[in-house]
Amino acid sequence: MGTVWHARDEALGRDVAVKEVILPHGFSDEEREIQHKRTFREARTAARLSHPGVVAVFDVVEEDGRPWIVMELIRARSLEQMIKQDGPLSPRRAAEIGRQMLSALMTAHEAGILHRDVKPSNVLVIDGRSIRAVLTDFGIARAQSDATLTQTGMLIGSPAYIAPERAKGRQAVPASDLWSLGATLFAAVEGKSPFERTEAMASLVAVLTEEPPPAPHAGPLAPVIAGLLRKDQETRLTAAEAGVMLDRILMDTSGSTRVLETAGAQAAAATLTDSGDPAGMPVTGQVMTPVDPGETAADDPAGGRTPVDGAGRGAAAAGDARPVWLSGRHGNLAIAVVVAVIVIGLIILTLVR
Repeated sequence: MGTVWHARDEALGRDVAVKEVILPHGFSDEEREIQHKRTFREARTAARLSHPGVVAVFDVVEEDGRPWIVMELIRARSLEQMIKQDGPLSPRRAAEIGRQMLSALMTAHEAGILHRDVKPSNVLVIDGRSIRAVLTDFGIARAQSDATLTQTGMLIGSPAYIAPERAKGRQAVPASDLWSLGATLFAAVEGKSPFERTEAMASLVAVLTEEPPPAPHAGPLAPVIAGLLRKDQETRLTAAEAGVMLDRILMDTSGSTRVLETAGAQAAAATLTDSGDPAGMPVTGQVMTPVDPGETAADDPAGGRTPVDGAGRGAAAAGDARPVWLSGRHGNLAIAVVVAVIVIGLIILTLVR
């Protein structure tokens, strides 16, 4: 529906992107007028959104009898280009991109705006020290409060990424964008949409009649994709539910929390359970916490952690009968206090005599 040009805003001295709307041949004057109104509406719709995950719209002008949209220039590849050039993404990278896309969609939905064409080619990814994913082409977006200007019978959207309810001719809803997000995440980790076929009609039939295949390379992202691709929009994952699941994936893979299975933890769990303590629960992992700055940690043969004093000696080695409070730096301090008390006592006794 258009071509995007790299342009220069001479008034403000900045580079911008300008979208030229190109209409198919054969449109009547009335149909062209409808499409031009849609373009102006697109600019108004997109300008209402302020989010780092949505391309900013600066202006819309009319030239040669048709509208041109002036937008933020983003120097980045689309997700579709990344997949074609570099291959499928890792689950974590896909989750990071998907979380930003979801945030942008949530902002749009809260404003009463639907995208209606979420797919890899409409996602720009700035892949530097940090990833920024930006949704573009709100050209077929529709504010829920606006009357539709789409031709009767015209299918809006890409068949391989369109939600089942829309393929049936029903009205688009926020859940429809979430379905398209699920198909986009599937494509990110598997290389293509689960409903991509050689013909557009075959893709629509697949969307309506076939269940999405498993995503073998999705890893922890698989439940999110499956939940978003439920055909029944009433049971489909909500944006909030998908957001929580994506956040968990990003937290688990960031290394902020490490759970290590150890024999020592399992032995401790068995001891608690055998003791009859009602609070004793089976332990499957051990959360590793930072070591005291004055100590280091050494692994014992049982897989536990052994405090080591400043000289590198095991303060709680096997067979050492000292209580825990006498171990490490605190133990040294306690011993020093005891010795000082004894010395002072001896001095006092000497003076009394």
